[in-house]
Amino acid sequence: MFSKLAATTLMLAALIGPAGAAETLPEAIAAPGETVVLSVHAEGAQVYECKAGAEGKLAWSFREPVATLLSEGKTVGRHYAGPNWELADSSAVVGKAIGNAPGATAADIPWLKLEVASRRGSGVLTPVTTVQRINTHGGKLDGACDKAGEFKSAPYSADYVFLKKG
Repeated sequence: MFSKLAATTLMLAALIGPAGAAETLPEAIAAPGETVVLSVHAEGAQVYECKAGAEGKLAWSFREPVATLLSEGKTVGRHYAGPNWELADSSAVVGKAIGNAPGATAADIPWLKLEVASRRGSGVLTPVTTVQRINTHGGKLDGACDKAGEFKSAPYSADYVFLKKG
């Protein structure tokens, strides 16, 4: 009996996943009182452009993300400049960063909290008010570059958690 209960509890904990983990997120990106609508994994690249910085020196400047959104190993949507998240059901949201926390290593892009600035279509993302980017790996590109207008991609992965208020 106990082992069945323990197994059921573990399965429930696995299903709850990111919602339960929300309590352990850094305060800057936490979304207390919001509930998970969808959690997806992203695989792609952060694209950078070689530009002159404030001091006139050329450096890599973030341009846009390009990623595939995956759920249970299947493509469910895409993530691109805006930042936009668009699902196969045609629902989409555009976010605006309102909080960040460092990635696990110096090579990882930061974790983010974004509020939904606009939406289009009707589907899973329709009620979403907040997006969190967590569990980032890679994606950072720092330092000098040689030729203005040159592009370079830094592979990354992350988990995106879509939340709604209430």
